[in-house]
Amino acid sequence: MLMPKRVKHRKVHKGRIRGKAMRGNRVAFGEWGLQCLEAGRITARQIEASRVAAVRSAPGAKVHIRLFPHKPVTAKPAETRMGKGKGDVDHWVAVVRPGTIMFELAGVTREEAVTAFNRVSHKLPLRVRMVGRKVV
Repeated sequence: MLMPKRVKHRKVHKGRIRGKAMRGNRVAFGEWGLQCLEAGRITARQIEASRVAAVRSAPGAKVHIRLFPHKPVTAKPAETRMGKGKGDVDHWVAVVRPGTIMFELAGVTREEAVTAFNRVSHKLPLRVRMVGRKVV
């Protein structure tokens, strides 16, 4: 499971996701990318499930993961009374804005990339689309 080795603060505020992605919104490493169309949070488990789906559905392709779960999410145990502080870290999430390129594929045809990204999109909680590299 993906998670940071060290963090400055164990617990962080929830925050709000506003605006569009200004960075990480272009295909940089492969020929095809999977772009997020709405704001949200993607857990480390969802990222790993997506990676496995991409690797299995496009054998021989180079898969680039462009997001990392830096943010800790806390949770209180079930049937616990209110109060007594914030809960312990439960899982880690990556915060994504609309336009963020989440995964990239290199070394595959368009049809193979469509198949792979279709499988990956079923593992994610957000709407996505496939984009190609812009030749400049």
